[in-house]
Amino acid sequence: MKKTGILTIAILILVVTVPLMAQVKDTTKTTDQSTWSGLNMVYKKEHIFNKKPIEYPQVREADVMWSKVVWRIIDLREKMNQPLFYPTKPIGDRMNLIELLLQSVKDKGLQAYSTIDESNEFKEPITYDQVMKNFDVKDKVIGVLNVVTGLTDSTRIKGELNTDEVLQFMVKEMWFFDRKRSVLDVRIIGICPIRVYFEPEDVNKENIQKKKLFWVKYPETRPFLAQKEVYNAFNDSEMRSFDEIFYKRFFTGFIVQESNVFNNRVIEDYALGIESLREAERIENLIFQFEHDLWEY
Repeated sequence: MKKTGILTIAILILVVTVPLMAQVKDTTKTTDQSTWSGLNMVYKKEHIFNKKPIEYPQVREADVMWSKVVWRIIDLREKMNQPLFYPTKPIGDRMNLIELLLQSVKDKGLQAYSTIDESNEFKEPITYDQVMKNFDVKDKVIGVLNVVTGLTDSTRIKGELNTDEVLQFMVKEMWFFDRKRSVLDVRIIGICPIRVYFEPEDVNKENIQKKKLFWVKYPETRPFLAQKEVYNAFNDSEMRSFDEIFYKRFFTGFIVQESNVFNNRVIEDYALGIESLREAERIENLIFQFEHDLWEY
């Protein structure tokens, strides 16, 4: 009887344990780690990573009857521009615009250009290390008390790259009228991140500093922009790419400079305060007024 009882218990244990072991094993096999992002395991994202830049309509010089080059500041603190600023640190495959540009310059061969000569944005190529110097990433040496010897030892702390200091972008763009298509169109020529920060000795943060970091040619940047998604607050399954954000003008900015006879001087050189805002508005209206005047109503 004892042998029969023991045999029965053993069989019951096997009946219960084997299916559970098989279930665990099957779950391990069916879990695709490449689709795991911490938020969903429903499907593997492929669409955004295979995107190509949106094709521009072909433009011939003979069809451009009017054009104007302007420089515009995109301030990332404005609500409409926040998708270009967040996340401040990469979350999975998501990253903000400055992180994408730095990664593209460092690992993907995107060429950066110096900002020293403001009249020729794309004449002097610079390396990734030179870009880092513009961020003032420097190691610090501090004194630490050694409790054993009672002496102060020098310790080197590695410098931190604060990409969240990039609060503005300057874009150079050309507005033109294409008579073949009868439309006023625009093309972005280049992008320049601007670092907004305070000097370490400015404890009270009274004197804000602004520093242009580097220029990149926008046409060369588009393949990288097209394959990185931007957060969509209304639909997690319909993320736009950075390329779509710029192509469809889903951002806001204000003009700070236009092409002119005075060495392309900036607005701040001849207008201050409220007058500079009025001048920027005047240039903006000039562009759209040109198209308006071409038609009869």
